Amino acid sequence: MEALDGLNATDSNGTDAVNATVAKFVATPEGTALAYGSLVFMALLPIFFGALRSVSCGKSKNSSDMPETITGRDAARFPIIASCTLFGLYLFFKIFSQEYINLLLSMYFFVLGILALSHTMSPFMNRIFPANIPIKQYQLLFTQGSGETKEEMVNYEFDTKDMICLVISTVVGVWYILKKHWIANNLFGLAFALNGVELLHLNNISTGCILLGGLFVYDVFWVFGTNVMVTVAKSFEAPIKLVFPQDLLEKGLGASQFAMLGLGDIVIPGIFIALLLRFDVSLKKNTRTYFHTSFLAYIFGLGLTIWVMHTFKHAQPALLYLVPACIGFPLVVALLKGELTEMFSAVEWFPCSDPKNDSEKEGNEAVFWSDSGDGHTCTTP
Repeated sequence: MEALDGLNATDSNGTDAVNATVAKFVATPEGTALAYGSLVFMALLPIFFGALRSVSCGKSKNSSDMPETITGRDAARFPIIASCTLFGLYLFFKIFSQEYINLLLSMYFFVLGILALSHTMSPFMNRIFPANIPIKQYQLLFTQGSGETKEEMVNYEFDTKDMICLVISTVVGVWYILKKHWIANNLFGLAFALNGVELLHLNNISTGCILLGGLFVYDVFWVFGTNVMVTVAKSFEAPIKLVFPQDLLEKGLGASQFAMLGLGDIVIPGIFIALLLRFDVSLKKNTRTYFHTSFLAYIFGLGLTIWVMHTFKHAQPALLYLVPACIGFPLVVALLKGELTEMFSAVEWFPCSDPKNDSEKEGNEAVFWSDSGDGHTCTTP
């Protein structure tokens, strides 16, 4: 998570403003509109599909596909951990050779990107895989110890379809390592973002407000208060940001002047939007009011970010605009509907367990436990 949140600034022109010897690139209005419009569209994809997949992601048999729950304590510590990570990367780039650091990071994200892209492709492969081709089951099992002390370290089940996804993902990974092409970067970036939204679960609305509020301060400080965020963003050659060329119309796929959006500006609001979708489902009203509200709020906040950035020609902390929009709009709707208390009293447990007696329900679906004066209710989306 720290690495994903290490790039939260949107670059205004993709050029190094510090180097005065390089002529500043001036994008055409058409190129600018295409780049920013594409970034917004790409940012919405992992939020929308990741939120949908987060509702039922606990049905997987693999422990690696189970969601990671973020508690209030985790949310409070996250901005501090992210700040230390960001400043550590800044010092590394200042002290050591940028070439060697990016080489190590490229290999690290090469492996992670293959796994993330393979996991992202898996549901689509299940739908298009020919029925007449036999499917073989495989299991990767690592254990520690022997006899009664044997402990499972890794237990991963996969089949022929997963192997095909892995091969395709590896081809993309090799393309990225050899060429660092922006399309390969975006494929990995989208996969990282979708997996983050799907598998990182906030346990309640209060935790989401703590996390987004803390990162709001984090983003503003590191972008406006120092040059650390922008420096790391321009030095860090890893698929932890989405990029789109502003000179695509002039140079085609070989374009080199990029607008960028950090994955943290997608994943952080995205996990909050996904939580609201699961809350919508738990209400069993056949509506997705809070999801639609927060989704539209994200579009508004990101659009406002781009407008301010384009107007003032300066990198902007996107969470400065996204956090108030993504939190404020749904809270206003909940207040108008009289569901504000219910929203903040609902706690997601994954898998469903009764926090009062530790008894687990069957299955791994996400549920909401709501504390009331007479006891509790546990509903499954």
